[in-house]
Amino acid sequence: MSFKDLKLNKPLLRAIAESGYDNPTLVQEKTIPLVLDKKDVIASAQTGTGKTAAFALPILQLLYDKQNEGKSGKKTRALIVSPTRELAIQINENFNRYSKYTNLKSAVVFGGASIEPQKEIIKKGIDILIATPGRLLELHKQDLINLSFIETIVLDEADVMLDMCFIDDVIKIELLCTDQIQ
Repeated sequence: MSFKDLKLNKPLLRAIAESGYDNPTLVQEKTIPLVLDKKDVIASAQTGTGKTAAFALPILQLLYDKQNEGKSGKKTRALIVSPTRELAIQINENFNRYSKYTNLKSAVVFGGASIEPQKEIIKKGIDILIATPGRLLELHKQDLINLSFIETIVLDEADVMLDMCFIDDVIKIELLCTDQIQ
């Protein structure tokens, strides 16, 4: 199977090819079609098997297909919650790599760093937000992040978040999103 077989659009296929990937991994092959069909997915795979691309690529595809709907300012429509800033930064790098031939914008917010530059990026408008739970809730309390337009949420390394006692934050975040999230 190739990435073309997964029915990804040309801008994504170009970015994937430039990243040096020819064929999807097993987790990507199994996951991407389900996410594109707007199914809820729980996936587990070894480190290095392409789990980030397994959710990033279909999210980018779905957002790309709808990016011209309503031009009244960008609304954040995808949220990826990460347990650590290092992972959040890595996820954002992946989104930037795969979305380079689209107009889709992502941003990463996390604690342990100045909040002001993060506020400025969010105010400009983004499609995809990658965040650690604490900073996400802090920005929401300040009315800088509106989660009511979120269509897709990813809890990356959910087991680690549970181990780190983020369960209450994750529940709060989910409750701030619409009932119609994937």
